[in-house]
Amino acid sequence: MIRLRRSASAAALTLTAVAATVLGFAGPAAAHVTVNPKEATQGSYGRFALRVPNESDTASTVKIEVNLPENAPVGSVSTMPVPGWTVAVEKRKVDPPIEVHGSQLTEAVSKLTWTAAAGGGVKPGEFQEFPISLGPLPQVDKMVLKTLQTYSDGNVSRWIEEPTPGAEEPENPAPVLTLAVAAASPSAAPASAATAAKDDDDDDDSGSTAVVLGVAGLLAGLGGLALGGLAFARTRREPTPKS
Repeated sequence: MIRLRRSASAAALTLTAVAATVLGFAGPAAAHVTVNPKEATQGSYGRFALRVPNESDTASTVKIEVNLPENAPVGSVSTMPVPGWTVAVEKRKVDPPIEVHGSQLTEAVSKLTWTAAAGGGVKPGEFQEFPISLGPLPQVDKMVLKTLQTYSDGNVSRWIEEPTPGAEEPENPAPVLTLAVAAASPSAAPASAATAAKDDDDDDDSGSTAVVLGVAGLLAGLGGLALGGLAFARTRREPTPKS
């Protein structure tokens, strides 16, 4: 009986240790910087928010640097004021130029940097959103917004790893804005059909006109022959004058 109790106790201790190990590895994933919404349409304009959680227990987030991808320049980039923060905008030359509302732009925003006022920032256990307006969105399938998050103690979180479809999320994933191809205009097909129908009507009208003109010509010809016959008959009935 004593041996049985000892065996049961040992088995319980072993199961407890295994469970602790498994649960330790299955802990919650750390939060990271994201862009919201995460999807948009190519060629459109949109309002997006960079959502920044604070992962430190002792330090505040005091600076956020967002790099816009070089392969996907955006013609219009604007920011919304965030209380307690200032923003600096950096630009770069683009070639070929970007066309926005008929104008050719030779520069595009390359980097946005938000800096907290002294003593401010995102405190432990809090998050902050940084709104931006972008457009027209480029003709690419995604925009990877590599971001650096600086804390008041000097530590820097580098959210720069590009996620791979079908693979596990990287340790420091960059915010990604997925861009869908714009749908075709629904009015295009009806317009084409209407044009085709009009062309058919025009062809029918032309054919009808030709038939009418042909019949009229035939009637005119017959009328001419009839008049000619009458004149000939009258000429034969009239006596020839004697000299």
